[in-house]
Amino acid sequence: MSTSFAECSARQRVGLMLDAGSFQEWLPPSARVMSPHLAQLGVPSAFDDGVVIGQGLLQGQRVFMAAQEGEFMGGGVGEVHGAKLVGLLQRALRDQPAAVLLLAESGGVRLHEANAGLIAVSEVMRALLDVRHAGIPVIVLIGGANGCFGGMGIVARCADHIVMSDAARLAMSGPEVIEASSGVEEFDARDRALVWRTTGGKHRYLTGDCDVLVDDDVQAFRAAAIDALAQSRAITLDSLEREHRLLVRRFHEAPEGADAAALWSQLGVVDALQVPDLDAPAIRGLRGALAASLAN
Repeated sequence: MSTSFAECSARQRVGLMLDAGSFQEWLPPSARVMSPHLAQLGVPSAFDDGVVIGQGLLQGQRVFMAAQEGEFMGGGVGEVHGAKLVGLLQRALRDQPAAVLLLAESGGVRLHEANAGLIAVSEVMRALLDVRHAGIPVIVLIGGANGCFGGMGIVARCADHIVMSDAARLAMSGPEVIEASSGVEEFDARDRALVWRTTGGKHRYLTGDCDVLVDDDVQAFRAAAIDALAQSRAITLDSLEREHRLLVRRFHEAPEGADAAALWSQLGVVDALQVPDLDAPAIRGLRGALAASLAN
């Protein structure tokens, strides 16, 4: 029987992803490591500041894991939340686990802690890249209801591997942010079909921004994480230049005034309008046919 990844809490995801009973949490709620800013603003706080960190076993191999709780402030990153992530990554450099898993669910930086949150995200990115440089793979898994946006969207794209469900979302700016800054004519955040076509897991997988697309099932995420163990990707000048060439090409060649369906057609999807109705296995089949286009 499958268990929906999106419907689980952060701790439930950790418990189901790792080998049974193997998780050891660091700075649990009993430690009461909380944001010093929220109470001053009259905002409810959480004893773990909305992120679970620790270590456990994944198919017998030791991994470090962090899971953001989307039910607390949308998984927003503040000073303490970010410090816990940085501490986890820095400890990975010392202890050399098989991998670091980040179960990302975040709307980005908390507006209540804007400057502290922005600094925290930059420190997370630095620490993540240090871990990758040490040859320890960082695997980001995205499947929560809040998606992965803002600073955490950037963090995700710094990782070795990204795993998403077909119901997940990933982007730099969230739909509401785009609408607020550029108007509903630019992006209608209430148009759910548009939102998922633009930021959803299917789109990210077809365009190569996501490595593995899975069903909304905790065990499917676990299997994908196991497959990614010990598969670190070196950060080289060649890989960065290749990524930049891809982005430049997308910018100049994207169909003007069109949304994702037109881009899918340009990539070679024969019946692009049917993509939103396809399940994850069917989308994975399409990706195989597009491999040459994505590699250039």
